Amino acid sequence: MKTNNKKSVCLYFQVHQPTRLRQYRFFDIGKDSHYYDDFTNKTILRRIAQRCYLPMNALLLELIKENKGSFKVSFSISGSALEQFDRYAPDVIESFKALADTGCVEFLSETYYHSLSALASESEFRHQVEQHKKAIEYYFGVTPVTFRNTELVYADDIGGMVAAMGFKTILAEGAKHVLGWKSPNYVYSCPIAPKLHVLLRNSALSDDIAFRFSSNSLTADKYADWLSGALASDDIVNLFMDYETFGEHQKASTGIFDFVKYLPAAVLSRGIEFVTPSQAVKKHAAVADLEVPELSSWADEERDISAWLGNELQKDAFNKLYSLKENISMLGDDALWADYGHLQESDHLYYMCTKFFSDGDVHKYFNPYDTPYEAFINYMNVLSDFMLRVEDAFNSTAVRKEAEEKVVVVKPVHKKAAAAAKAAAKKSTARKK
Repeated sequence: MKTNNKKSVCLYFQVHQPTRLRQYRFFDIGKDSHYYDDFTNKTILRRIAQRCYLPMNALLLELIKENKGSFKVSFSISGSALEQFDRYAPDVIESFKALADTGCVEFLSETYYHSLSALASESEFRHQVEQHKKAIEYYFGVTPVTFRNTELVYADDIGGMVAAMGFKTILAEGAKHVLGWKSPNYVYSCPIAPKLHVLLRNSALSDDIAFRFSSNSLTADKYADWLSGALASDDIVNLFMDYETFGEHQKASTGIFDFVKYLPAAVLSRGIEFVTPSQAVKKHAAVADLEVPELSSWADEERDISAWLGNELQKDAFNKLYSLKENISMLGDDALWADYGHLQESDHLYYMCTKFFSDGDVHKYFNPYDTPYEAFINYMNVLSDFMLRVEDAFNSTAVRKEAEEKVVVVKPVHKKAAAAAKAAAKKSTARKK
């Protein structure tokens, strides 16, 4: 039952930092199995922490208190990011804990390694979701009930897997080829799992902040008017974006923090409520099933998976990586599992993207390599070494198991026990006679 007729805005932020690979040469294969650029990872994380995570978390905390709980936001934080926060910026963890303590922040579930495992292995997908769920419970004391797949990659089949894991809500992209004539500003349901609610990103209004903030000369009042207009006949506007938008992609000098500071009051004054995803589906009923037979995402103009699997380089790397799943599962080696997880981070495939047209600048901004081919070669060198480690470990385990099966354990025979057995045998023979 609905408690009021107010329209809603749902703010969701993705927090992820990849575990970047060091320059790994062909001659390192089989000799050096440390794959990561620790210095670069630490430098970039601390920079973004100072520009984005710490000031933005402090501002959100201030706004939640100032608006007495009427302002709400949600986050998904990848396991890869949490590991780096623990290692290089524990103060960021503490600032997120302070937000969690307000009760006005919802933490979402995702794949631990920000991977595309849902497209390759259901068992690996489930494993990572469970691993991430435990991490969120450990750090923030809450159990996620809403799921957000890597880069909003979604289709009906993924919805079915997510629903089977017990989630009630999933986030997805409001792509034109998915929606057709429908509006993204409603709650929908998954046709193969009707109890799973689907919240769709309003790409135009989200990108007005994430990519067009400076060129639009946005103010909080102007943007609140746009939201009010979008909600004139609809239920909810879902604003989903990278958290690094604030202070990193859109520098502080653009006025992005002032925009956020005044946005809650501007929105609330127009009779619009802020809700988290789990609150949104309680407040607004699903208006219809939304069929999504083909994969969609929030990346690039196509809103598909071509940013990660659009060329032969990416597909080759992806297929070789996931071909190792069965052997790694049999080994149960913690070090191999950790490296396997980090090598699944979708960023590695993103760096191999060969789009040079409409979305080329976006890919260039996020790419530490000069060309996609350099990214491919470096990744495949690392993967070659990793495959050797898996093969060696598997062969060693197989040889050891075979040797153990051939060993016949001979128990020592004690003289007293042998004599007793002999006497018992004689008595048995005598009785039979």
